[in-house]
Amino acid sequence: MKSILVSFIATATILSQPAAAWFRVACTDPLVQERVDPIISPNSNPSNHVHTVHGASNFQANSTFNTLRASRCTSCEVSQDLSNYWFPKLYFRDPKTKNFEPVGNGGLLIYYQNRGDGDVRNGGKGLKAFPPGFKMLSGNPTARSKKYAVGEGSQGELRERAVEWACLRYPNEAGYNGYGFPTTDCEAGLNARIHMPACWDGVNLDSADHMSHTAYLSGLDNGVCPSTHPVPLLKLFYEITWNVHDFASRWSPSDGWPFVYATGDPTGYSWHGDFQNGWDTVALQNAIDKCDNPNDQTGQGVTEVRLLDPLRMRVLTLDPRRAPS
Repeated sequence: MKSILVSFIATATILSQPAAAWFRVACTDPLVQERVDPIISPNSNPSNHVHTVHGASNFQANSTFNTLRASRCTSCEVSQDLSNYWFPKLYFRDPKTKNFEPVGNGGLLIYYQNRGDGDVRNGGKGLKAFPPGFKMLSGNPTARSKKYAVGEGSQGELRERAVEWACLRYPNEAGYNGYGFPTTDCEAGLNARIHMPACWDGVNLDSADHMSHTAYLSGLDNGVCPSTHPVPLLKLFYEITWNVHDFASRWSPSDGWPFVYATGDPTGYSWHGDFQNGWDTVALQNAIDKCDNPNDQTGQGVTEVRLLDPLRMRVLTLDPRRAPS
């Protein structure tokens, strides 16, 4: 499966936090774009809306950890990672014809971040790899407005704050940062971001609402886990840059914001992301513990090239096109 590494505009703030150990997984060409969701709508086809899906080739409505681990390939750059990552597709609604057209993006970049008081650098006992069968999501597909005051600190407020945007403008100026869609063109792209929960109850791999078994760190990007969710995990951070400028000549602010999610949402508040674990769990634990060497590229978060072989405990070159044998 072809996968071409491209440049992403990284958010400076996420890489400048205290105890900011991290590595990244880049996923460029989507695996599929279809109405399938094995978390919200397992065994159901079609699901409620269209998703852009990255990762393991065995993605399907009834995906399990074992079926993902049996995948022949992945669209992401780290072959030990046979997880799936997905999010709603974005469309341009032409103000004149009212037709919907898909909006392209540069792919998905996932930051695997060492955060929270469970991290060894922060005096904790260490973060844990995602267990086999683990699933989670962040954001709210039905949201169309804000409910909480920023900084209120409840899990509901953190979930709302976990999805955010930057309207990228030349020369590298954000221009707009917020939680709903902007109202003007973004010359360098509309940068969409998702913070995922980083705390687990230690028992349930999923829950009825697909959220209750996980929780956010108290400061979202850092902090402590609530006592109800004592197991500290790596914090995933998704970043996608939508090419909205491709449509700039076809609308004006007087038309109203013309971009809409597959959820039917023109506000941007329904932005959300899903994750189903398919990692070689030993390799992931090795990455958590050891992919932070200041003497090589892992100190800068680069894992597309090298990770630790979980069986032979040696460094190997990764092949992004094949699953490990």
